[in-house]
Amino acid sequence: MQSPLSAMTPGWHARLKLGFRKTVNRTILSERFRQGPLSVQRALYPESDLCHIYLLHPPGGVVGGDRLDIDVDVSHQANALITTPGAAKFYRSIGPTAHQQQRLNLCGGSLEWFPQENILFPSAQVALSTEIRLSDGAQFIGWEINCLGRPAINERFDPGRAEFKLSLWRDDQPLLIERTLIEESPDLDGLAGLGGNPVVATMLATLDDVSLSDEIRQLDNQPQRLGITHTDGLLIVRYLGDSTEQVRNHFKRIWQLLRPTMINRPACEPRVWNT
Repeated sequence: MQSPLSAMTPGWHARLKLGFRKTVNRTILSERFRQGPLSVQRALYPESDLCHIYLLHPPGGVVGGDRLDIDVDVSHQANALITTPGAAKFYRSIGPTAHQQQRLNLCGGSLEWFPQENILFPSAQVALSTEIRLSDGAQFIGWEINCLGRPAINERFDPGRAEFKLSLWRDDQPLLIERTLIEESPDLDGLAGLGGNPVVATMLATLDDVSLSDEIRQLDNQPQRLGITHTDGLLIVRYLGDSTEQVRNHFKRIWQLLRPTMINRPACEPRVWNT
């Protein structure tokens, strides 16, 4: 059931801070601090030494005035994969904005960041920000998938306001800084906007091998609106369409192709993806 309209009062503030470090035998979740309804399940090790974590968003969804702050630190030689068991839902608001800020800091380790989609209900007021900072040869691969409205039942994100910020830095030098603002019908329907497509997604991977970009372009059953660029050691894949399932499946195929080169491992899907 959809949450009621958010009141004109401050919501709750949820915080989650995770730290990963390498021990002799494996990567461990060495730091975990939580406040409010953000949490994680126990660490899993389907690959022996690489740490899999399931991040749990508030089960009742997020409403206007709520704030989520997520900080992840990955230390030298640590390797972690973080995903979520379900979509994050941002409900309608009569005024206050719901904020989610994610800061991912990697110092010489690797992080695979695979949250499931954010669903923004009609009339939601949402600001989502993800900042990725890499140093000391760190490797990152991850995605963000945002669904405006509920296209499966022909429900549009109109009215509503969404601000998306995404940045990636290597040794304090920006490789990507993006800001997208959606707040009026022309942003949703215009050719200079989303062109009527409710799903917008981005996948990032630190990758030096340019030839793999060509292999990605040659994958079968490419979504029609898929853009691939590779610059300064960063692969950027952008999707614009109408299906979260389609983009999620295609991003997974790209990950399966890239993972052996990036972290010298075959793809090992989190078990929760099959439930």
